Amino acid sequence: MKEALKRIATCFKNLVFSLGIIFILMSIVAFTRIPYDVHHWLGDKYSHYRFYPNSIVMLGGSGMPSESNLIRLYYVVELSKFYKYSDIVLAHPVDSGVAKSMRRYLINAGVDSSRISMMLKGTNTREQAMELQKFRPGFENTGVAIVTSPENMYRTMRVFKKLDYTKIGGNSSYENAMFVSLKYSHKKLGGRKFTPDVSENMGLRYNFWNYLKLEITCMREFVALAYYKLNGWI
Repeated sequence: MKEALKRIATCFKNLVFSLGIIFILMSIVAFTRIPYDVHHWLGDKYSHYRFYPNSIVMLGGSGMPSESNLIRLYYVVELSKFYKYSDIVLAHPVDSGVAKSMRRYLINAGVDSSRISMMLKGTNTREQAMELQKFRPGFENTGVAIVTSPENMYRTMRVFKKLDYTKIGGNSSYENAMFVSLKYSHKKLGGRKFTPDVSENMGLRYNFWNYLKLEITCMREFVALAYYKLNGWI
């Protein structure tokens, strides 16, 4: 019994040590622009296109309102203004309330309701791509512009191409940076002398934490890519 407990304690210590090393490495990387570059690579690779899309397809998978769906809908609205003759397909898992809210958002933003179609099937990227082929036979040859999150774009492009979509491109729903100085006066705001003054350190206040989140987002996506690869979906 004691030997078993010792082994468990050793395994636990090794696990904690390994997690500590991983966290330290992630923290170091978060002080560089590597997470930003990897995230943009996932969002840009294979997504460029030079054709006029017959359809703008938004891949949804979250609630309404939600950050991921709202920013994708924003991009759909902007694309609809540029490609005035493209129809719009909202691909989302079955949820009539969410689907209606998404459609209403586009209409309130000035998109003609006659351009909007709903494809309420598919709970992952692979299934959504397959259901779109059933939704409109020959859809894969008509010219499709996909709107999805940047981290999902690379996998999406590979999934659609694996299913023989011949004219496919993508528009990643990047967030736009706020070019406003967020510096403040530590002293004027009554900051205490014994606390660190980070009033002018944007890297520590924002970039570090944003890049740390991007690392986790990208790590999750690479796990998904490995899973899709093992299944032969990409």
